[in-house]
Amino acid sequence: MNRKKSMLTRDMVSEAIKQAFYKLHPRVMFRNPIMFVVEIGFFITLVLTFVPQAFGGNIERGFNATVSVILFLTILFANFAEALAEGRGKAQADTLKKTKKDITAKKISNNGTGYQEVSSAQLRKGDIVLVVQGELIPGDGEVIEGVASVDESAITGESASVIKEAGGDFSSVTGGTRVVSDQIKIKITSDPGESFLDRMISLVEGAQRQKTPNEIALNTVLISLTLIFLIVVVTLPFYANYLDIQLEIPVLIALLVCLIPTTIGGLLSAIGIAGMDRVTQFNVLAMSGKAVEASGDINTIILDKTGTITFGNRMASEFIGVGKESKESVAIWAALSSAEDMTPEGRSVLELQKKMGLRCDGSLLAGAEFIEFKAPTRMSGVDLRDGRKVRKGAVDAVKQWVEKLGGTIPKDLEEKSSRIAKEGGTPLAVAVDNDLIGLIYLKDTVKPGMKERFEELRRMGIKSVMCTGDNPLTAATIAREAGVDEFIAEAKPEDKISVIRREQAEGKLVAMTGDGTNDAPALAQADVGIAMNSGTVAAKEAANMVDLDSDPTKIIEVVAIGKQLLMTRGALTTFSIANDVAKYFAIIPAMFMLAIPQMDVLNVMRLESPISSILSALIFNAIIIPLLIPLAMKGVSYKPMSSSALLRRNMLIYGLGGVIVPFAGIKIIDLVIGLWI
Repeated sequence: MNRKKSMLTRDMVSEAIKQAFYKLHPRVMFRNPIMFVVEIGFFITLVLTFVPQAFGGNIERGFNATVSVILFLTILFANFAEALAEGRGKAQADTLKKTKKDITAKKISNNGTGYQEVSSAQLRKGDIVLVVQGELIPGDGEVIEGVASVDESAITGESASVIKEAGGDFSSVTGGTRVVSDQIKIKITSDPGESFLDRMISLVEGAQRQKTPNEIALNTVLISLTLIFLIVVVTLPFYANYLDIQLEIPVLIALLVCLIPTTIGGLLSAIGIAGMDRVTQFNVLAMSGKAVEASGDINTIILDKTGTITFGNRMASEFIGVGKESKESVAIWAALSSAEDMTPEGRSVLELQKKMGLRCDGSLLAGAEFIEFKAPTRMSGVDLRDGRKVRKGAVDAVKQWVEKLGGTIPKDLEEKSSRIAKEGGTPLAVAVDNDLIGLIYLKDTVKPGMKERFEELRRMGIKSVMCTGDNPLTAATIAREAGVDEFIAEAKPEDKISVIRREQAEGKLVAMTGDGTNDAPALAQADVGIAMNSGTVAAKEAANMVDLDSDPTKIIEVVAIGKQLLMTRGALTTFSIANDVAKYFAIIPAMFMLAIPQMDVLNVMRLESPISSILSALIFNAIIIPLLIPLAMKGVSYKPMSSSALLRRNMLIYGLGGVIVPFAGIKIIDLVIGLWI
């Protein structure tokens, strides 16, 4: 699926501009104390524009008006950054709302003999509904009867349908998705307004997000800096009186606005919202910003094997001939016996045969009678029109069938079937009439690309641990194929929790991915719990993230986004504070140069005049916010490297850059202003 989305659209920008003006209301601005201080400064300078002597000042109206306009634009740009980030989340929510519609549901009557058609809004938790081919699933639930192919593209964006069946870890279905084959009975697991889609809509709407602990802590630091500079500026006139210097209120406001961390103050909320939106773009639903931030500091990831590292269903991985038969012969007869077998094992036999480049004679199936798998016989197959009978199934069951027909058992059957079992696989025997011709090696197959992904986790400094209920031999085989760092065999649900607690006791942050009900306790215990969307309702409710693509290695993208969020916040904070250095050299000399000529030595930028110096610093302070909006939305690029290397890179680019850029910017603005003054 193409995950690249246009960061900006015309409608999004237009709405963000409207919201930027709406957010000027003091009640809204008060939520951002830094920009609220700037707004108060704007109102004071606006009053002085019309009544210059209101506070005993002597500065001309033109200067006051110019400062007012610059402060107003500073606030507007900060509001625009936040509104733009929120707008992207609301655009995603609007797309999801189109998916949510009132659906007519076939509600099964209490006695189970029939159904009545009702609105999906009338369904309640515990109701049972029937959904047939072509119909939309009316609400979140679990399949309790039947097997069906479900199109989840409206939720996940993936075009391939997924198989949903009663029991196991693939029974969870989401309201708004469509059944494309067969029919299923579903037990509704949520009341109206509490569905998975409802939660998605509310969570991707940026305006409803709560600040994370990290963001709150940084906000506290920034507010403290603002208070310190406010005290400094308020007390500055008393010291200036000793030097017979009169500091005008607009100049003091300009100094305050340039000293306080307005850049990061204007972008902080946008950074957090954009970070959560980036997670959503990777089809991961984060229940909170805290989970996204925590993922940036993950040290260990615990993964359930079945359905997470592996496909969860035992699939054909090899055809093995016995006696004098070749594997190609086994593949062809196994495929014929599986032509109408819709089980995961049956479909995998056909897929493996196609991968081998073999073709069956389809005419053999004309008029054939297919034999379904039954528990008493433990076999399935086909009776061809020419009289030949093909069977596949459990080795002992097929042996008995062959012996009953008078056939003999190949001497190497026992040795080859035992080898498969010892490796953790399941052998299925294939027979044609009274000839047992070979075996199908079924195993829980590792998902493609897992080894490379776990190697990438290692480069990020994250240890991977696989938990499985399999025996040690099977667990070791899967662990080796997948490339995980450690594995725990014959693991019970409490063992997974023990591993997580052990890692947490060592001061590590732990992520857990899983999809089954037995994974729910561990998902709840982990710092970051990522449930697969294909998993059970219990798993998704226990986790603080849900991967809509059901890709366990998505944790790599989630970790990268978490690190990117923290880096972006740190980088722009560094840049904002470093900016102040240049502003000191612009405004401080301008304020005191006339009374203290020696202050001219600090005018290293050789700015034109005190007025142009102040205005240049203020203008730069305003325009740097919209210039940094794309970086705040996109995030600082992240590459796997050590923390010390990241810190050095951050300080070099955003620390040193934060000093150099404003020196150049303020000087250029001053030259332009000098042409007009």
